[in-house]
Amino acid sequence: MNKISFKIGNVEIGAGAPISIQSMTNTKTDDTYSTLKQIEKLANAGCEIIRLAVLNKKCAAALNEIVKHSPIPTVADIHFDYRLALIAMDNGINALRINPGNIGNVEHTKKVVEMAKATKTPIRIGVNAGSLEKDLYENKTLPLEEKMVISAKRHIKILEDLDFNLIKVSLKSSDVMTTIKAYQKIYNEIPYPLHVGLTEAGTLRGGIVKSSIGIGTLLSQGIGDTIRVSLTEDPIEEVKLAQEILKTLGLRTGGVNFISCPTCGRTQIDLIGLAKKVEEKFCNLNHPITIATMGCPVNGPKEAAGADYGIAGAIGEGYIFKKGEIIKKVKEEILLEELEKLIKEDLKID
Repeated sequence: MNKISFKIGNVEIGAGAPISIQSMTNTKTDDTYSTLKQIEKLANAGCEIIRLAVLNKKCAAALNEIVKHSPIPTVADIHFDYRLALIAMDNGINALRINPGNIGNVEHTKKVVEMAKATKTPIRIGVNAGSLEKDLYENKTLPLEEKMVISAKRHIKILEDLDFNLIKVSLKSSDVMTTIKAYQKIYNEIPYPLHVGLTEAGTLRGGIVKSSIGIGTLLSQGIGDTIRVSLTEDPIEEVKLAQEILKTLGLRTGGVNFISCPTCGRTQIDLIGLAKKVEEKFCNLNHPITIATMGCPVNGPKEAAGADYGIAGAIGEGYIFKKGEIIKKVKEEILLEELEKLIKEDLKID
């Protein structure tokens, strides 16, 4: 099956285009100043498409200013009131996300699609396990992932019957295996890009595990065109984790790969604190290098021989190493400073 592609703003999605990272603002959308500030921070962190909650007409009206000044493409998240989608498109939104379980009757959907055709605005059909149509919700025989696929295909058909194909699809559940099975089932049945993620993945610790397994499994099978890591946390953390998932799977290069050893009885320094400082210091360095933080000099440099740069702690001091070879021994308090100096010299960074 030939997969289709199209652009959301200036970002190409689908049919072999690079997988893009999405997130969602948690500001009040009608507070344009705060919303644009957060979008700017997310864009600087690596977010490539941003979704905004459109709760009412005031939020929809605010999109005019937001769309004009956003550094990345914008998506309006619409629930219940189809008229908000019309206002969003009138204000230049780059794409829509509609939950078919609550947008209303088919006539309302048709009105949205007619305007989307005229404005060439892509629509994401966002199927959530917890908000399926009544007949599917009440069906006790079908597995949940099959209900989700049926729901998505119903709404795809409505759009296709209206000669509209700028469609992206998501099938999200808070259960990892349900999500994986739903995406696997629909992947070979439709030609449209898939937005991959879990819904209600939880707080940072649990959300990292669920999202890494769910999103990572699908991406490793070639399933997924855009991703969003959903966390009950600062959205910046969503973007960081999404980048790590893509880099770990070899789907994205650039930026620093951090490695560090676990603590053990040989550790004589604050390894946990040092590893965090190293990551904080170099997290915005846009060079495809690996930096290692190791707890002791016994095996540290050799175990991290694949790293471009690294430090290994000792008693009150530590070692700076490069490609597995020790460069110098320095006092513990200047380890990070000396590591930074070496990296900046090698990469010719001011």
